[in-house]
Amino acid sequence: MSSEPALKSTYILVVDDDPAVRDGLKFALETDGMAVKTFPGGRQMLESGSLGKADCLILDCRMPEMDGFAVLAELAARKARLPVILMTAPVTEAIRRRAREAGAFNLLEKPLLGGILVDNIRRATT
Repeated sequence: MSSEPALKSTYILVVDDDPAVRDGLKFALETDGMAVKTFPGGRQMLESGSLGKADCLILDCRMPEMDGFAVLAELAARKARLPVILMTAPVTEAIRRRAREAGAFNLLEKPLLGGILVDNIRRATT
């Protein structure tokens, strides 16, 4: 009898100040078999101790207190190596350029339709 190793679930952190967005993304990603932990802000996520276990970070650009770009700067200062997918609405060329310069894996426009987020997570984590 051979036993195959259990598939490791992709561990995703979602940071968004809107509870409806957090809950919706958590539901959608868990439905796709991922493990998800959500946070209402960047500071809470950075202080949680979850960062080292994460495979990917989904991060809102516009949040009070600490926006997505401040979180990216803190990740760079900590030399954290995980793909970050930023999301915002509307996406402008200036925000796209800033995301690229900050080292984001990708920038997606809200609302996230279809399987675009899952597709991006899969590309970022393989």
